[in-house]
Amino acid sequence: MKKIIFDGKLFAIIVPSEFTKEGIEFFTPGEFSQQLGYMKRPEGYVIPPHTHGVVKREVFYTLETLFIRKGRMRVDFYSEERELFDSYVVKTGDVIMLVFGGHGFVMLEESEIIEVKQGPFIGDQDKVRF
Repeated sequence: MKKIIFDGKLFAIIVPSEFTKEGIEFFTPGEFSQQLGYMKRPEGYVIPPHTHGVVKREVFYTLETLFIRKGRMRVDFYSEERELFDSYVVKTGDVIMLVFGGHGFVMLEESEIIEVKQGPFIGDQDKVRF
């Protein structure tokens, strides 16, 4: 697991396709409005049926999690001042959670990506392009 940190702030969490660990691990702190975790359980392990209760939450920032199904892409990371400070290449099987700051993408191969983020999506108010 890799964390992209700049100026003391967490910008992204990257879980490479090769990552493995017995049990369960959450990569995000409990106060994040989106949680990212990993589970590896043996055959026959049972997670009992359950539901999740109604809990009112406030979301101030949109966190995005991208699952790279196929391909390779470069993720560029930008500071609060919109200055490029780092880049990282993700590939088939990798997962990246974008937490803070700006980001952009360059497809290095044809890519298929599944994106998960909080809703509801509010159109142009949800993004500031630069």
